[in-house]
Amino acid sequence: MTKTKSNSTILQGKRAVIFGAGGSVGSAVAREFALEGAEVFLAGRTKSHLDEVAKEISMAGGLGSVAVVDALNAQAVDEYIDRVERDSGKIDIEFNAVGPPAADYGSGKPALQLSVDEFMVPLTTIVKSQFITARSVARHMVKRREGVIIFLSGSTARGHAVIPGVLNVGASSIGTAFGAVETFMENFAFEISVNGVRAVCLRTTANVDTKAIQDTLPLMAKELKMTKEEVIKGIGDANFLKSPATTTDTAKLAVLLASDRVRMITGTVVNSTAAAGMD
Repeated sequence: MTKTKSNSTILQGKRAVIFGAGGSVGSAVAREFALEGAEVFLAGRTKSHLDEVAKEISMAGGLGSVAVVDALNAQAVDEYIDRVERDSGKIDIEFNAVGPPAADYGSGKPALQLSVDEFMVPLTTIVKSQFITARSVARHMVKRREGVIIFLSGSTARGHAVIPGVLNVGASSIGTAFGAVETFMENFAFEISVNGVRAVCLRTTANVDTKAIQDTLPLMAKELKMTKEEVIKGIGDANFLKSPATTTDTAKLAVLLASDRVRMITGTVVNSTAAAGMD
């Protein structure tokens, strides 16, 4: 794609790799990073989705490039990260928003109705890809003694998936994976932060404008005997602010965590759930 000059903002001069950049959260983060001055490298499995995001970034005056990369393929990820490092000079930020389709892990189903295969899907995709991508980029960052790796989890990591006054919403599989991501981040930060590299986890709550939530709404609405609008309101009511979160909320916090303004934050889960998921 044609690169144009980006605005001078808090991520000016930073280079960020976003895995899952064609998805709802990944694309929102990529656009926000670019808006704040970062050059973004969009990685994912569907080129048409990535190209669409890259076009939006370019039209807004941002810098970006696209690559088809399977985040579950360690060799492919290593080769991609090596290439970006070689061509761009360095990677300052890595963000992974890779996740499977909601239907694949039975989102919304009670645990008693989940198959073993459905339960395992988030563990073999989300957790695996987070490890592969973080390890790959950290190998470069520790040599330079700088950089930040941002992990992504959700409020269900703490076992909270409730629509008040109705019932618990099945989230055992995805919640287990998010809990594993948070624990991995803490251990990983302990290892790499001594080398000047930060690792943080952004814990969000259900971003109601994501494809995953939109795909799950019909199942939830049927199960709860509610309209989709009532389900969304219920999702918002599950937090202290009584307001549903969006991908923009997640993306704006990711920008802050990626910036030097919070250089002392590492090894920490930053809770952006409006207390829907509390420790």
